[in-house]
Amino acid sequence: MADISTYPGLRHLRGTPTVHIRHVRKGKIVHEGTGLSFWFRPRTAVLSEVPVDDRELPMLFHARTQDYQDVTVQLTVTYRCTDPETATTRIDFSIDPDTGTWRQDPLNQIANTLTESTQQHALKILGTLDLETAIRTGVEKVKAAVSANLKAEHIGLQIIDVRVVAIRPDADMEKALQTTIREKVQQEADKATYERRAIAVERERAISENELQNQIELAKREELLVVQRGANALKKAEDHARASRVADDAKAEGIRKLAEAEAAGEKARLDAYKEVPQGTLLALAAKELAGNLPEIGSISLTPDIIQPILQRLAR
Repeated sequence: MADISTYPGLRHLRGTPTVHIRHVRKGKIVHEGTGLSFWFRPRTAVLSEVPVDDRELPMLFHARTQDYQDVTVQLTVTYRCTDPETATTRIDFSIDPDTGTWRQDPLNQIANTLTESTQQHALKILGTLDLETAIRTGVEKVKAAVSANLKAEHIGLQIIDVRVVAIRPDADMEKALQTTIREKVQQEADKATYERRAIAVERERAISENELQNQIELAKREELLVVQRGANALKKAEDHARASRVADDAKAEGIRKLAEAEAAGEKARLDAYKEVPQGTLLALAAKELAGNLPEIGSISLTPDIIQPILQRLAR
């Protein structure tokens, strides 16, 4: 709003760097520009004040998708007046020369024009998308469509930027979608948990198999050790038996040789007796017999015993 000072019959206007002032008197432009300061007569002056700074216009409206689902679109359009002369001819920016306030509401008129045009382009693009696509990629598509098609040069404005904040379904649908996505995420989490458990079980199985394989290998080695010990014991027994047989054979050989020597001696002794007379042999036999008889304290000789002996000796 312009700063207007009141004096008798005169007024003084002081503008700002972001406001374009247009002063017309009798159909002719007297003053025009930003940051102006001048005197004027209120009864003959026609003043217009056009803001030339960047203005943001937030919007919130409903749209319907291709699958007949309602969504709420929230976006912001940034614009500025780049042609104040055209703007003053299309929109009423006139101000009261006494108070400096707008006679109408030009910013509201601009907002209505931009909002309706923006909604038209947004509704057109959302009508070709289903709900899921609109929620997932609709923000970029609506922004691109509005930025490419929203024009305001005919009222002296330039669109600086378009920002689509959100595209959201109604509360019930959003809750249903959240539940679906939550269930999907939970399923993925459960799947990850099951896979982690399966991996753990597989690792435990591998460890058990490894331990079992180690036990089998150890049992095989123990079996080989037992077999080796048995073989060693058998070899030792065989060696001992072989040594015993050798000793027995040597002992038997010695006994055999001793018997042969004794037999040879006995034979030699008998051969020596071959040349001895029989009587001498009997005497030697009697002597030998007497040497081997037990001790005799007394003996009784009868004629029956002595007579045959004497007869033999006589012969």
